[in-house]
Amino acid sequence: MSEHYGGVIDALVKGEWEEPGTGKRYTIPPDDIVIAASLDGREAELVRRQHEGRSLVVVSDAYTHEALGQRVYAALEADGVDVTEHVWGEPSCSDRGVEELRAATRGRQALVAVGSGTINDAVKYASFLDGRDYSVFPTSPMNAYTTNTASVSFGGFKRSITCHGAKGIFFDLSIIAGCPGRLISAAFADVICRTTSQVDWLLSHRLFGTPYARTPYHLLAIDEGDMIDHAARMRDGDIEVLAMLTRISALMGLGTSFTATTHSGSMAEHMISHHIDMFSGDDHPRTSHGEQVGVATVTMSRLHNRILNADVPPQVRATRIPEARLRERYGATMADNMVEQTSIKALDARQADRVNRQMGDDWDAFRAPLRAVMQPFDLLHDAMRAAGCQTTPEQLGVSAPRWREAVTDARYIRDRFSMLDIADDAGLLSGFLAEHHAGP
Repeated sequence: MSEHYGGVIDALVKGEWEEPGTGKRYTIPPDDIVIAASLDGREAELVRRQHEGRSLVVVSDAYTHEALGQRVYAALEADGVDVTEHVWGEPSCSDRGVEELRAATRGRQALVAVGSGTINDAVKYASFLDGRDYSVFPTSPMNAYTTNTASVSFGGFKRSITCHGAKGIFFDLSIIAGCPGRLISAAFADVICRTTSQVDWLLSHRLFGTPYARTPYHLLAIDEGDMIDHAARMRDGDIEVLAMLTRISALMGLGTSFTATTHSGSMAEHMISHHIDMFSGDDHPRTSHGEQVGVATVTMSRLHNRILNADVPPQVRATRIPEARLRERYGATMADNMVEQTSIKALDARQADRVNRQMGDDWDAFRAPLRAVMQPFDLLHDAMRAAGCQTTPEQLGVSAPRWREAVTDARYIRDRFSMLDIADDAGLLSGFLAEHHAGP
């Protein structure tokens, strides 16, 4: 079987998709995105279209090598390609890990990644630093494959680095159907965060004129409703349902192609996940990025619904950055980074007054566009449960105190303004967290 399920993605690759309302056509960085029921027997053909005449190295880890990497390598070798393979024992998308990968793949002209988040992002960034092209055979449905950014940890501080995207992205749905069910659920969670990231980005746009684009959301809307309707079937191996999830995940990642930023799919909910990754140390729950984003999306959706459905707007004060507490908890270097990021978006007294006037002069008019893109909390929560997603910190293996800390301090990680900033500057965040994440 080789049925294709690209849909609107095929039109984007060809430059034929027209944006509703504007008629504008866009080109996207990947030269080829293939979503098919099976790619068995087509591996060499697909890679050749992107890397003809290049010496290649197939990069995987122990698990993805067994699932697909050895098949890709064997197909390229049988096709006469100058190819080697690197099965990475302990993959890490960190400054150290990327340098290790660069050294291990030196001498090869292009890289072929086989894997999911860590493998893809590490190969993406390593190939960018060396000026080499890469393509990827995903082993799970997630949005990182189609972005031109990589999430890289530098000295423990995670940053989203703009680099380059894959030349070719080749989704074999028969492989994705065999990936662990928790990865399917994590992909669902990482896509349904559209609702919270869009509210946060639009909020920042309305208050501060942050550049904002509707284009990614026109594309995501094509499949989002059906994805939610079919949430309970996500983990039953149905190729049609997996094709839908894979397609919307790919479209989520392509948002960076239209906006030159990850704002369209990464706001406060992602910062909460980054906090868990950055500061849990040995107590890290060993959950994936998507799983953490899912629970953070539940928290942010509840907060969005609480504030935007209230009869009166929140009243913010000038931002107070707790430098002493940040230094005590995170150390001087990390605290300096957090203070620097927060200072960019911090409100002084004059700005706080302006924000209060802007929201308070006509609260219904201000919140109407935000509520229009916000999913009702119960709808989002029920869909995530149906898809097998974790929805509470306890299900992640994160204690209530640790979760409260992550949500409270996530605002300090990046300069992106979100509802966390509004809630905290209005004195509402601690009470909200005490109510919903009381714990011990």
